[in-house]
Amino acid sequence: MKLLPNKKASLLLAGLFLAGSIFGFMVKLPSAFRHYDKELHSLFYFLAAAFLNVLFAKKRFTRHILIFAFLYLLGMSIEYAQEYSNQFFRKRIHGRYDKEDVLSNLKGLIAFSVVWIVYVGLTFFAKRPTWQKEADSSK
Repeated sequence: MKLLPNKKASLLLAGLFLAGSIFGFMVKLPSAFRHYDKELHSLFYFLAAAFLNVLFAKKRFTRHILIFAFLYLLGMSIEYAQEYSNQFFRKRIHGRYDKEDVLSNLKGLIAFSVVWIVYVGLTFFAKRPTWQKEADSSK
């Protein structure tokens, strides 16, 4: 199943979501959601990993690892950017660098990786040729 017609459309869509995500993480979280901050970080990175893996990785393990690393480094850089923006504008527009946010990002990425590995493993074994299954059972 092909999600988008070509790589350019996939890259454009991913770029738009990346820009929106960076903007979203740079503004201060509304007060109603502040006590759910860590859960929102985990959920966002879980969904971002799912989105990028569907678009680009399919079932390729090396691409999955690259997406994982990209998202982890993005999360760290956004935290640093939040801290720097407070110093640059000489006004507190966001919180501080928070190691717990980075850890929550990592938890979301790990949770998706577990789901992805299970899914890829199940589809691999489900699609094995019947002659191979018969050969394995005769041993």
